[in-house]
Amino acid sequence: MKPFFWENVRLILVRTLGNFLVITSLVMMAKTFLPALYQELNYGLRQVRKVETKVAVAQPSLNSSSTPLPSPTKANPFAQLLGQFSQKTEVIKPVNSEFTIVIPKIGANAPVIANVDSDNYDAYVKVLKVGVAHAQGTAFPGDKAHIYLFAHSTDNFLSVGTYNAVFYLLYKLEPGDQVLIFYQNKKHAYQVTDKRVVNPDEIHYLTRASAEEFLTLQTCWPPGTTLQRLLVFASPVVK
Repeated sequence: MKPFFWENVRLILVRTLGNFLVITSLVMMAKTFLPALYQELNYGLRQVRKVETKVAVAQPSLNSSSTPLPSPTKANPFAQLLGQFSQKTEVIKPVNSEFTIVIPKIGANAPVIANVDSDNYDAYVKVLKVGVAHAQGTAFPGDKAHIYLFAHSTDNFLSVGTYNAVFYLLYKLEPGDQVLIFYQNKKHAYQVTDKRVVNPDEIHYLTRASAEEFLTLQTCWPPGTTLQRLLVFASPVVK
């Protein structure tokens, strides 16, 4: 009887450990893949249903010398995704009018935190969990110079879900697509002109100077790695 008893105990322990490892793996996979999966499904659904995207007028906000970090949204993203089935028009309401980026084609809408040191990991990693970073030393919308914004950076594949997913779909942008930036209660419109994948050491894309206004958007490529960078370039829309 005793050998039989201990055999059952061993079997129960092995099964419990196995179930625990399976559940842990599923949780880690969900944390990693769900943000990207949601973005892809949402984009695909909007394309299939030919949803028209409109951008609402941003509500004026009080000027501030520093933009506080917003709290991550608590809304259920998949509940919003299911709601797309009954919608033919999507209205994007900019997060704020002080500094926000909106990209209608991919449904991106996120606050931009100004003057983030792109060489300081501790400085930018906190920002990238909730929004988009404006690289310190680069211009602001309306200036006749180079504006550099970056988001969705990661140090390893398992930490992808830790960061804001606003730039997951940046690779879908093509020349002619629209990028809007709301800055100090004013809307600035840009049109994508080009995109390219570059190596991390090609920092001249960040530091290059210009006498004309233009915008660069950066994210990691492929998603979940630091192997390369995807850059999207855009120029102001001539009124």
